[in-house]
Amino acid sequence: MIWRSGYPEVPVGGTTLPAMVESAIERRGEHTALIDGPSGASVSYAELGRRVLRISAWLAGRGVGPGHTVAVWAPNTPPWAACALAAMRLGARVTAMNPAWTAREAAAQIADADAGVIVAAPPLSEAAAAMPGIRHVVTLGDDDRAVALRTVLACDDPAPPAATDPGAVALLPYSSGTTGLPKGVLLTHTNLVTMVRQVQAVARFGERDMVLALAPFFHVLGGIVTLLVPLAVGATVVTVPRFAPEPVLDLIERHRVSVTAVPPPVAAFLAHHPAAAGRDLSSLEWLAVGGAPLPAAVQRAVAARLPGCVVAQGWGLTETTAGICVPDRSGPGPPGTVGRLLPNTELTVVDPESGRACGPGEAGELWVRGPQVMAGYLGRPSATAEAVNPDGWLRTGDLGHLDDAGNVVVVDRLKEIIKVDGYQVPPAELEALLLTHPSIADAAVTGRPDDRHGEVPVAYVVASGPLDTAAVIEWLAHRTAGYKRLAALTVVHALPRTPSGKLLRRLLREDVT
Repeated sequence: MIWRSGYPEVPVGGTTLPAMVESAIERRGEHTALIDGPSGASVSYAELGRRVLRISAWLAGRGVGPGHTVAVWAPNTPPWAACALAAMRLGARVTAMNPAWTAREAAAQIADADAGVIVAAPPLSEAAAAMPGIRHVVTLGDDDRAVALRTVLACDDPAPPAATDPGAVALLPYSSGTTGLPKGVLLTHTNLVTMVRQVQAVARFGERDMVLALAPFFHVLGGIVTLLVPLAVGATVVTVPRFAPEPVLDLIERHRVSVTAVPPPVAAFLAHHPAAAGRDLSSLEWLAVGGAPLPAAVQRAVAARLPGCVVAQGWGLTETTAGICVPDRSGPGPPGTVGRLLPNTELTVVDPESGRACGPGEAGELWVRGPQVMAGYLGRPSATAEAVNPDGWLRTGDLGHLDDAGNVVVVDRLKEIIKVDGYQVPPAELEALLLTHPSIADAAVTGRPDDRHGEVPVAYVVASGPLDTAAVIEWLAHRTAGYKRLAALTVVHALPRTPSGKLLRRLLREDVT
């Protein structure tokens, strides 16, 4: 059985994302496009347009064009938008990285994406300049090893004509899909501009909206839903480089923020933290929660604290350009659901064991089809074929069903990926690192439920010699971002595996729960 969206269809593709933003620039002119949260400095739409042209002229002078990759390694700031749009305008694709990553983690993505130019925050410029394959580094501050953004903005070369191919890849985020190490997800201009229309049809973003960009731009929730979609419709975006309770509450009050999208821990903060109790949050009209499951009790608590605001969970994947279900501004789905399908979107439910189609109310793996489904994984045709079947159905790896009102209910994940505060932690990555330790012969990582973070990674290892578990945890912590830190490490005699050697993670998950 196939369920189809009840919303009217929106146009698919036909233009590029920079062209869509250019239309907003022409309409909005001197209206504010971006505000830097910490400093309050603002950028008008006209100035954003000027910056995009200057940066694209500089990039073109360094050989950047269609098919090339520009990396951005920086927190949420206004220059992030101009640099990304400038690269896309040239027909290049943008890949973004978590600024909390170590140089080793960032270099792996740079190499896979084949990026030759990187835009980096000042503390990261030195590491960026040392990465193999990087020819040019643009720093958002001052660093002798990089070209300052202000120098780039002074470029007086003529900007080349804008690329116009809607089928070109515009964004290259990384996702672990259902299993394994991170893979580059090919998102085209058609994917992006259609998602703008899909979100606008349901969430009804408009020019009067003030959007708090708290979710990180390297994640599709932040980079698409709270940056690119608002700029394409002419709204104002307030950038937040990192979450801190008091400053975020200050920004909501000061700028009368109407729209934001956050991971579950921030929703829990708004619901329960004493600092939020006495604040004026009455300007909020739409608060979407994504990146990880939101407990129904937390959703009800946030809604109670924000009575004039739509508070609801959305659902999407990197492979679906961030969106499958997005909260409806006029009538969101009830707690415990992720709402209804976006326009132009179809869903079917498949029994993961037999492959048969499930009926109404029957749980199975959720498969999705629509114009927001990725073009594929970069350089991984077999992984693409495994994720998307010949009929265009994307296997989401999530278990769920539809309720009687057409709301999607996500019950659990079939995936092995661990989600810590909404961030993806691929077990295979941590396992590969653990196996480089001289005292570890075999390793397995799985997720353990955690009230604060949703999940945390825990490891099981087979020792090849004397092993101090606390020291190994610290050893691994120095090689990964903070959210990938092991919560526990247990030494075992052997790991559960099939005769063919496949790890039986299910048995490990049963042990930790």
